[in-house]
Amino acid sequence: MASTKNLKVYLDHHIKRENLLYRRAKSVSTPLSVPTRPLLENSDLSQPVDTASFARYLEIKDLAEKRGIDPAKLEKGLGLKRMAFPDVHEDAATFAAEALLKLIQDYKINPKEISRIYLGTESALDATKPTATYGMQMVEKELEKEFGARCFKNCDVVDMTFACVGAVDALHNSLDFVRANPEKKAIVIASDYAKYELASTGEYTQGGGAVAVLVSANPTLLEIENKFGVATESVFDFFKPRRETTKDLVQNLPDSFAEKVEIFTDEPVFDGQYSNQCYQDRIREAYQHYKEESGKEKPYENWRFLIFHLPYAFHGKRLFTEIFGLENGMNATTSEDIKAIAQTDEYKNLVAEKIEITQRASTEIGNMYTASIFMALLSAFQVSYENGEELAGKELGFLAYGSGSKSKVFAGKIGDEWKSVVEKWNIFEVLNQRRAIDFDTYENLHRKKVGTSVNPDWKGFGLVKVEKESPVLVGARYYERR
Repeated sequence: MASTKNLKVYLDHHIKRENLLYRRAKSVSTPLSVPTRPLLENSDLSQPVDTASFARYLEIKDLAEKRGIDPAKLEKGLGLKRMAFPDVHEDAATFAAEALLKLIQDYKINPKEISRIYLGTESALDATKPTATYGMQMVEKELEKEFGARCFKNCDVVDMTFACVGAVDALHNSLDFVRANPEKKAIVIASDYAKYELASTGEYTQGGGAVAVLVSANPTLLEIENKFGVATESVFDFFKPRRETTKDLVQNLPDSFAEKVEIFTDEPVFDGQYSNQCYQDRIREAYQHYKEESGKEKPYENWRFLIFHLPYAFHGKRLFTEIFGLENGMNATTSEDIKAIAQTDEYKNLVAEKIEITQRASTEIGNMYTASIFMALLSAFQVSYENGEELAGKELGFLAYGSGSKSKVFAGKIGDEWKSVVEKWNIFEVLNQRRAIDFDTYENLHRKKVGTSVNPDWKGFGLVKVEKESPVLVGARYYERR
């Protein structure tokens, strides 16, 4: 398997810890460029990633057996094999910092040239202070010796949230910014940890990771056109509300607290079947809008790959059946119609040709929320390279979704230099080098019963303290890099 090097401005992908994905992309006026890099080596691949820093994963079959589920239902039915799971010291901020630092170091970017850092996440650490500021601060400290204090002083930093489409929103916004200011550069980060209640119907889709993308002029890997199909409707298919309890049920609260206490948890309120329907409806509407905006008929036919947001690996191929049927004059009114379309040779051929290889990395990681659509892109490039396929000049179609709900559909053209970007990757080899945790450890981590990291030899950025004493700093989070 090959390793990766300087990909100029594309999507830099690197998975350093079980699930962390680092990526960089370059884009401008009309397009974007996205190379990617692998999940184990540095961008320039001067040295391999220290496997001691890898977080853990849980085998899906172990989870299935404990929950009384047929493992084949999850592996063969949904495409799930392993579930990435963060250690005690890891969160959305450390994921983001790792991605940002790798991007800057591996591609020799001067951080003072970055005009904005936009983070797409639904795993925010604070209701006011952006998670992006934590990641930015960690990286600033690491770069201080080379670039001086506060190298991001003049950088616009913000979080963008709309469930799993938040990072695509950040990308869309940054593309517009660079088109208007072609001399400037932006970095988009997607960082998330998908967590569901134990024994819930979403538990087996958990996962996590981060992606960093450099957006600038003169794209190399992928050019994103300035045509976006959008569809939005306010629904309650998946959300993380503030929940209420009473003061008397919570121990050791100060007298100053109100009688009703709001509680926030990482686990969402969701209706899986309804969310699937919302995803299908928004994608159909956004796809139609994209056709109107672009003037293209049957655009999917010209797309070499269909890149989906993947709550689970096989989700994309299940969601596209309706559009395929409508585009080809088939009856797609009822669920039985949709099932029938999925069984046609024509649709099976589409899945095999345009979707299957985009799913492969997701089977090893699980749901990455905002980062999952980028991982699908990485997977497609990696497999194509290994198969000796020529992709230069071909189009990709992106079908993004965020609960709540919104979809965006857009396309990009692969650059002539894509092989020089991908030739150093070894994504699947890296994923195979991760370390497993047993089921009891997983449950203890999930319930936050573990006080110290499962991996005491962790490397990279990590949370080391949450302030509990100072009344003006209660809850402040402090990080360091080892």
